[in-house]
Amino acid sequence: MAGEVKPIRTKRDYEAALKEVERLWGAKLGTRDGDRLDVLATLIDAYEAEHYPMDPPDPIEAIKFRMEQQGLTRRDLEEIIGTRTRIAEVLNRKRGLSVGMIRRLHERLGISAEVLIRPSRKNAA
Repeated sequence: MAGEVKPIRTKRDYEAALKEVERLWGAKLGTRDGDRLDVLATLIDAYEAEHYPMDPPDPIEAIKFRMEQQGLTRRDLEEIIGTRTRIAEVLNRKRGLSVGMIRRLHERLGISAEVLIRPSRKNAA
């Protein structure tokens, strides 16, 4: 892949592009190598989106992940979700998120509203 940059159409193309990105990693922006790295990263992203699509996260898992990221406890969610009982019900998937909860989680924790409105996977706990 040392020559011309071409579309990634096969697994072999994809693997070659990954190796080239590894070689170019750390190249400065605006340089020939930096530009090549940027183009390859875009092509790899497009290939992965088509061949390895990812499902959006489960809303409850997204909340738990954000809690872990920000070092929050269930008590910290009281202003957002409500009582300790309600928090337990939501996090244990016994109660769905209301529109108000979704708005507050989005505004205060920065969790995408698109993720929060999805139905929770009952068996993901």
